[in-house]
Amino acid sequence: MVEMDQLNKVDTSEFVDILKDIFEHSAWVAVRTARTRPFANLKSLHRQMVHVVEVATYEEKLALIKSHPDLGSRVAMSTTSQKEQKSAGLNQLSAEEYKNFLDLNKKYTNRFGFPFIVAVRGKSKEDIYSAIKQRVNHSIDEEFEQALHEIYEIALLRLQEKITNEKGRGFSMKTNQSERTMSYGKGDVFAYRTYLKPLEGVKQIPESNFSGRNNIVFGLNVKVEIAGQDFLPSFTEGDNSLVVATDSMKNFIQRHLGSYEGSTIEGFIKYVGEAFLNKYAQIESVKLIGEEIPFHATTHSNDNSEAMESDLVFNSSRGERSQASIEMKRMEQRNEVITQSSKIVDLQLIKVKGNSFTGFVRDEYTTLPYDSNRPLFIHLNIDWEYEEEEDAYGNNPQSYVAAEQVKDIASSVFHELDTPSIQNLIYLIGCRILKRFPQLGEVTFQSQNHTWETVVDDIPNSEGKVYTEPRPPFGFQQFSVSKKDLQNNEEVAASGKASR
Repeated sequence: MVEMDQLNKVDTSEFVDILKDIFEHSAWVAVRTARTRPFANLKSLHRQMVHVVEVATYEEKLALIKSHPDLGSRVAMSTTSQKEQKSAGLNQLSAEEYKNFLDLNKKYTNRFGFPFIVAVRGKSKEDIYSAIKQRVNHSIDEEFEQALHEIYEIALLRLQEKITNEKGRGFSMKTNQSERTMSYGKGDVFAYRTYLKPLEGVKQIPESNFSGRNNIVFGLNVKVEIAGQDFLPSFTEGDNSLVVATDSMKNFIQRHLGSYEGSTIEGFIKYVGEAFLNKYAQIESVKLIGEEIPFHATTHSNDNSEAMESDLVFNSSRGERSQASIEMKRMEQRNEVITQSSKIVDLQLIKVKGNSFTGFVRDEYTTLPYDSNRPLFIHLNIDWEYEEEEDAYGNNPQSYVAAEQVKDIASSVFHELDTPSIQNLIYLIGCRILKRFPQLGEVTFQSQNHTWETVVDDIPNSEGKVYTEPRPPFGFQQFSVSKKDLQNNEEVAASGKASR
């Protein structure tokens, strides 16, 4: 690799020799770029090379596009193109695959007058074949611009392999720009898939009958947020040349649900995050949140008039949902997961008796009475993090923690215990979750107290009462339970048994 400082100092002929193949068989781009040295970093070099092409004549742009080889062809091409096509498996096509690529390329070239171009990094031969089948139906103007866009992306990837920004180091995603908050994305991306791979073989626990998900209907709502210094000109100069439209993000997520081969939300958003970083070199980091849209099977009667669970008809639930989030960052050698967590949101549980809340501070501001036996209605969000990130995706079902099991543990602990406070309840739920799933490192709670207000306190010949919705504001609690808490709780329980 060549350091940027060195590239700024070499003579023009050497500069051109180093960068002549960044744009396929088009050294003129490097020649014109050399006149505008020096460059602060790799990204500014890339932007200038793109600008050189953008201001070139139509004939020069067309010649640049035509200089690229047909994908899957066995004709002469540059060493760089050979390596790129090899990475997608295009150098190992079967006779039938080769014929299919040849026929589609011929159809594409006959229609547009230039070869099909796509940045193949991170794509399979199936992805590429699908893309050409779709793009062959575009207009000539659309494909001319798309071809240039793909060439710009290819050029950036090639520069990253040739140039290092900092002395003695590989390519760095940081620039000389000061750090700032800068990101954009798309929310409420709804996607539904039928007959996703079932989740099977999960670890069984005493508190839950959950054994897996059939995934006949797999629905989710995704939010994506991307960041990178390359997007700065879109904010400061209105230069959208590297902007990925949020509508494209939506389509990207939805179509990748069709190619996802796993069985969990955690696995899907990891898959999409990798795909974003592999597809768009200008993205430095990506955050994704995927939230389940639950569907539950209805029932139907069989020939013996017995009620059975339907595998065809489902009702949409408005109850608790599972959620997963991930943040990934492009690093020098590979994409790295920065944070990953799983979650159940809006779990609503009420226990009609066996709950108390007494002994709290009483002073001139206190109007709440002590209550030794009250109903308790709580809303819970529960997050859990794995000690080994790979356990989160469901590839090894025995190490995967399903939201359904976390819900059942929370319900079971609530049922078993006479709780003196919500704080103590969530602590004990967290300890139980960590006990059942030692592969987890921490469980975090956000809870709200929505306990009803009493309207009728005494009903003759009944232990019941009448309640109404509580008036806001609502009390809330936040707490994290760690392995150390579990150890302490077990020691306290053991000492209690010994004393008895």
